[in-house]
Amino acid sequence: SSPLWALPEELLLFICSYLDAQALGRLGQVCRRLRFLSSRDLLWRRIARGCLNSGFTHLGTDLAAGIPVKERVKVSQNWRHGRCRRETVLKWKCKQVAPFLMPWIELDGEYLYLSQAENIQAYGLCPDGTGLQRHPQAIFSGHQEDVCRFVLVNSHIVSGGGDGNIVLHKIHGSYSIKFSAHEQEVNCVDFQGGLIVSGSRDRTAKVWSLSMGRVGQCLHTVQTEDRVWSIAISPLLSSFVTGTACCGHTSPLRIWDLGSGQLMTCLGTDFHRGAGVLDVFYETPSLLLSCGYDTYIRYWDIRTSTRKCVQEWEEPHDSALYCIRSDKNHMIASGSSYYGVVRLWDKRQTRCLQSFHLSSPTSSPVYCLRFSTTHLYAALASALHVLDFTA
Repeated sequence: SSPLWALPEELLLFICSYLDAQALGRLGQVCRRLRFLSSRDLLWRRIARGCLNSGFTHLGTDLAAGIPVKERVKVSQNWRHGRCRRETVLKWKCKQVAPFLMPWIELDGEYLYLSQAENIQAYGLCPDGTGLQRHPQAIFSGHQEDVCRFVLVNSHIVSGGGDGNIVLHKIHGSYSIKFSAHEQEVNCVDFQGGLIVSGSRDRTAKVWSLSMGRVGQCLHTVQTEDRVWSIAISPLLSSFVTGTACCGHTSPLRIWDLGSGQLMTCLGTDFHRGAGVLDVFYETPSLLLSCGYDTYIRYWDIRTSTRKCVQEWEEPHDSALYCIRSDKNHMIASGSSYYGVVRLWDKRQTRCLQSFHLSSPTSSPVYCLRFSTTHLYAALASALHVLDFTA
């Protein structure tokens, strides 16, 4: 046998750790033994952390444990180069008069949850990655008007509706709670640590308790003096951020203390009137993404400055940005207001990386998008689209 195999495995792995993805791939073609060695997750983890949407956060946390890292690196190249198979997996009738249906989606393991009118439907994801099952596995109801937004946390669905109510469902069971929350529609909600935060067109944000004996009790009412379009609780559960319509003279991005409801800080100083914030997303307790009507994605690091974002990217066709999501590392996905345009961004670059037009020739915003390491789902006015990057 080769003297190479006389070396301890730890030393072989250390030597191979200096190889890049191409060299590791070639090494694996030499023989079965080297193929096994060069496929070890330990060797690919360093490479994966520099890739787009490989399942690793910038802190190194693995969000897709169980999937071989080498396979994730391969699929990551498809995300970077825009190689995917497109499919429309669901269609529904679009309202012709206001208020228009604005669907929202969430992913949870083997299911995709989609709001359609006053209901939220759970569709099973096909095991082979070919799309959704044709009929919903479960339907969650309770609102009298359309669901505006909902979140899925710890096997619970919390939704806000056009009827001003908040509804909480336990996914596995018949348990549900409904309570009146706002005088007008609940545009946004979030749920963490036994607390719900909600924002409304009535120019308030509220904090609600779900603890035993205080379920549905309002703990704080924040007068935002502007319509609230987006809201998110910090991962530390100490504060929450609101994105508002920017019709006044205050910043549309403000952070509030979750315990007292008091204003902690405003983000930014140069927003133009009408530059409302439609979506916000916490990557870490100190890193936050925002987007909205002013066509920019902004990346905030509240440790360094609250006056100016640390990075920003402009939508190249001057369209409002309805939604954003990130892999908590290098990739951002955004949904635009016209022609169902989904864009992929690499934070290390200044320009858009890839674009996908999903609704041509008719125009529709991308109201919501979610993605895994292999698929991206986008909800438009009358259809749910999937981009399969394993193809």
